[in-house]
Amino acid sequence: MVSVLRLGLALLLLLCPLKIAHAACQGKEISEGVYKAPFCVPAGAKKIVTLDPLLTLGLLLDLEVPVFATPYMAIQDAKVLDFVKQSKMVDLGNPKEPSLERIAALKPDLIIGSTEAHSQIYEKASKIAPTVFFSHMDWKKYLRLLSEITGREAPAEEALAAYEKRAASIRARMKDVTVSAVRFAPGRFVVFVDGPAAYAPFAVLHEAGVKRTAYETVTDDTIVKRPDWEELANLDGDILLYVSASGFESAPDDALEKEVTSNPLWQLLPAVRNGRAYRVDRATWQSFHGIASAHRILDDIELYILAEP
Repeated sequence: MVSVLRLGLALLLLLCPLKIAHAACQGKEISEGVYKAPFCVPAGAKKIVTLDPLLTLGLLLDLEVPVFATPYMAIQDAKVLDFVKQSKMVDLGNPKEPSLERIAALKPDLIIGSTEAHSQIYEKASKIAPTVFFSHMDWKKYLRLLSEITGREAPAEEALAAYEKRAASIRARMKDVTVSAVRFAPGRFVVFVDGPAAYAPFAVLHEAGVKRTAYETVTDDTIVKRPDWEELANLDGDILLYVSASGFESAPDDALEKEVTSNPLWQLLPAVRNGRAYRVDRATWQSFHGIASAHRILDDIELYILAEP
């Protein structure tokens, strides 16, 4: 009998901390796509910091959520950067190594970051404030998660409905052509593929009915391919969209474009030979930051594919 009582007491002691921990969460618990899940969303968080100055910042701005701090570095869209400065957000420096001292001084209610970029500072950040790091996922799914965390579900669904309606309209008018896309970078090429884990701009291409080449289409979780000059011949789409992005600074982009496009191997590509290669904006295509970026991708589809002779 004594042993039974001791066993019951031991089980009670083991279970109590779990019940207490669960009861301590006054907000919503999120487990999917979260680093060190589950994450308990703090109720009524008003002072939010994001360590990601690209997609996370952009989506929070789409949702009209006040953001108090973010790294300025890597913000490529001039309008976003102007808004960030006008809002007097605290600059956290390098997005890969954001200033924890500046964050601590703000005493935020919530810190949002990326598993891939920030997991190494999770322990330190989480001592400052409730911290959630999200893993790479579909951008619309991420928008919905952020809207849940910030209580902005209705505006999120309204914005997504408008985007999806426009994408469906373009899809219904899509031409029977194949499209290639590539980024120029110093000494290399980067091809963002069409697949289950596609980077957001290229997921938008897919949703709008744009067909990529066989080389640029995958069924696994590949996000990028890095072809050399010989493999570049696989970009044999009827139309070719390219970005020239030399790094954080855009000043060398034109020289990089000239270097690549003057190469005889580039000039052999079918779209180039036929005068159907078009340079697109680096901020939109390489620094995707939400609904506004998605609509700019759709603008380019209408301009360079639907309106293309």
